[in-house]
Order: sequence, then C-alpha cells, then structure tokens
Amino acid sequence: MKALVIDDSRLARNELKRLLKDFDQVEVIGEAADAVEAKALIEDKRPDLIFLDIQMPGKNGFELLEDLDEVPDVIFTTAYDEYAIKAFEYNALDYLQKPIQKDRLAGALNKVNDKNELEAKNAENYMTENHQVFVKDGEKCWFVTLSKVRLFEVDGNYTKLYFDEHKPMIPRTLNYLETRLDPKTFFRANRQQIINLKWVERIEPWFSGSIKIYMKGDIGVDVSRRQTQRFKELMSF
Repeated sequence: MKALVIDDSRLARNELKRLLKDFDQVEVIGEAADAVEAKALIEDKRPDLIFLDIQMPGKNGFELLEDLDEVPDVIFTTAYDEYAIKAFEYNALDYLQKPIQKDRLAGALNKVNDKNELEAKNAENYMTENHQVFVKDGEKCWFVTLSKVRLFEVDGNYTKLYFDEHKPMIPRTLNYLETRLDPKTFFRANRQQIINLKWVERIEPWFSGSIKIYMKGDIGVDVSRRQTQRFKELMSF
C-alpha cells in the first residue's frame, strides 16, 4: 500500500519512515510538514494510507481531513492522548502516540490489512442496480429497486435517498454505502453525494476544471476536481 507521512517534525517523519522499512506491504511515496503541502500531495499521489500528525502549524490534522474531497485511510500519530476520541470520530483506523513503538505500528497496519480484506470481500458482493432494498423512515416503508434511486446525499448522521417523489433517510454513512454499491453504476461525486450514473441527463464545465452533472429532474450536482478526473476516466474509452 502507498503511504504518506505528514508531520511538522522532520525527526518524527524520519523515525516513522525508519520503522516502516520493516513492513514490506508499505511503500512511503512522500512526506509533508504541514496541511497545505499534505493536501497537494494527497490529491496528486492518491495514497492508500496517511500517517497524520494532529498538531501542526496552520491547519491541524483534523482540518486537513475536512478539506479533502476523498480521504485515504488514516492512522493518527501524535505526542498527546487527549485527541483519541475525536480521532475516531474521523474514522481513523488507529491512533499512535509518540514515541511510536514498533509493535503498536504493526497492530495499526494489521487493522489496515483487515479493512482492505473486508472491502475486497464486499466488492465481490456489490449491490447492483437490480438489487431491491428495504427502506424505513419513521412510519413509512418502501421496498425499492436501486435502479430507481438517483441520488444518495449526506444529511447529518444519516443519508437521504432520492427515488420517485420520496426522500427517506437511513442510518448509514455515505462512506459505508460507497463500499456496498456497484461503482459501475453509483459514482461518488463529492463528499456529500453519490449519484446513479443511469440518471445523468447532461454535464457542463464548472469551476477550475471541474464539472457539474445534472440529473433527470434537473438536480444539479457539483463534482469535485479530483472526482471530475475519475469521472472522465470512468466514462472514456
């Protein structure tokens, strides 16, 4: 797996890179000393995993994650323990306190491997447009074919489904749904929305090289710059 090391301390970066040399499954492809540099590297190199310090000059590690359109797997590395609960609110796979011990690093990497194996298993069982799902929102229930769902959208801690004239909410995160839905049909347009490609009506150029997709029914979806490139790759010969 390709990894980036993000820490404002050069000594901390070098020590972590030294430890990682003993783990053949990890390839360190870059490092950054602050959030601005890290964001550019993440968008350019698309790592599978980042080792992320929390306290850095300028934006901290949490603020960096909020700036990303798509977040890689995250292992936080920090000299402090008071951020642990908040770290897992950001779906971190682990939280390593400095100085990092080799056995704790091995345990964190095992969690990454376990997650990757689970995702690979889930990929064999993607829910396609032909699947039917049971949806319950309050007192209302539906048994809906996924081909009818044109949009999935974040709404607080829930995800809103758009089908027919209905917009029920389900207690699932968009990240979870992305692992379950067939990517040939369902595309992650940005941090807030997954669209059904079969419902795309037209596409227009948008800001800074991005695109805007209009769904049938004239729902406009802004596609992030990074996902614009993925969309072009997915839909081109």
